[in-house]
Amino acid sequence: MPFIAVNPSSEEVIARYESLNEAGLERALDRASRAYDTWRSAELKDRAQRMVSAAELLESEIPVAAELMTREMGKTFAAAKGEAAKCAMTMRYFAEHASVFLETEYIATNASRSGVRYEPTGPLLAIMPWNFPFWQVVRFAAPNLMAGNVVLLKHAPNVPGCALYLEDLFKRAGMPEGVLTNLFIEIDQVAAVIADERVHGVTVTGSERAGRSIAELAGKNLKKCVLELGGSDPFVIASSADMDRTVPLAVTARVQNNGQACIAAKRFIVVEDRREEFLEKFVREMSAVPMGDPMTPSTVLGPLVSKAQLDILDAQVASSIDRGAVAHVGGTPHVGKGYFYPPTVLSDVPMDSRAGREELFGPVAVVYVARDLDEAIDIANDTPWGLAGSIWANDKNEIDRALDRLDVGVVFANAIVASMPELPFGGTKHSGFGRELSHQGIREFTNAKAFYVA
Repeated sequence: MPFIAVNPSSEEVIARYESLNEAGLERALDRASRAYDTWRSAELKDRAQRMVSAAELLESEIPVAAELMTREMGKTFAAAKGEAAKCAMTMRYFAEHASVFLETEYIATNASRSGVRYEPTGPLLAIMPWNFPFWQVVRFAAPNLMAGNVVLLKHAPNVPGCALYLEDLFKRAGMPEGVLTNLFIEIDQVAAVIADERVHGVTVTGSERAGRSIAELAGKNLKKCVLELGGSDPFVIASSADMDRTVPLAVTARVQNNGQACIAAKRFIVVEDRREEFLEKFVREMSAVPMGDPMTPSTVLGPLVSKAQLDILDAQVASSIDRGAVAHVGGTPHVGKGYFYPPTVLSDVPMDSRAGREELFGPVAVVYVARDLDEAIDIANDTPWGLAGSIWANDKNEIDRALDRLDVGVVFANAIVASMPELPFGGTKHSGFGRELSHQGIREFTNAKAFYVA
């Protein structure tokens, strides 16, 4: 099957590429294996210089990279420029800090010298989603390339141009051919790649279903894996919240990336004594979000990525409304060209409805009301996922109770949840396991080799 890029605003077919056949895949695996032998032997400072070169190239091409992202998946041009800049910043971060993160640790024993060395393991398969077509790749690739590993990229089939751009970017930065290799492969070819002895690990960002499948294949072949499987992140509003600041950020937290972000706030849980104020302001500001052409500077909300994603979200919302949920604004797809779904706020959502139990990947907010902060946290934790969450409060005790009790891998207070190179990123429960970014992320796919010199 070909890999087809479709502009979700115009429904125009942009480009198509043929998938790799068996011989092409073998050449790609062999190229990555040979690149690893060269790359792992390079001095860390040389790897850092090339990583900085990649950052400089990307910074010089931000408008080009951003337009590519906007055309292939529909994020606003402004958001796409921010994504490209964040990628370049992260490349620079790991180029600067890798030597410290990978430094040999000396541990006192009865030996003359003993401790732990962090060494690369080999080519890694990265299965990446479409919603952040540059960032998802770079947040995995930058630390792992600095560690001396190489990356085989199986990107989402609807962002092929982004995959090719990133492969070319690292090549133009002076890295050996094969250090980051794009694979236009089908789902049924993934198992063979994971099983190949030249591949030493696999990471996937995607659905829970995809994660279970990849974890099973990795386990069968005794390969380490890291899984980031999304979630239904809670946005908890306590009694002491500053509503004038909280509500605008609640809107941004829900509609960022057109509502298609794993760490976007999806469930807004407000304590009873702030319910009326929050709901009134939230509905009013969600109603005012400008939706339209993502290349237009004033647009805040662009289209969903595909007709399939639009249909899924529409079915989830319609089913929940049939079950008794109330749509205060939105609730039905936009009529016309493009895969647009308007900002939507639901309340009175049955916990066992689709909106209550499934991840909503689009600009749909579900509002719950709790008696107090403890019940709000209980509602927040009543989900199979545990990726991220946030607490909105001015009272330090309320903040600390939420930091302590929220069952998530990432928790922010009075700020929209974001991933950043300084902090480890990953989830718990059905949101997966393992960490990306920070010193923990760069070590996930290294061999922590203990040594003892008598």
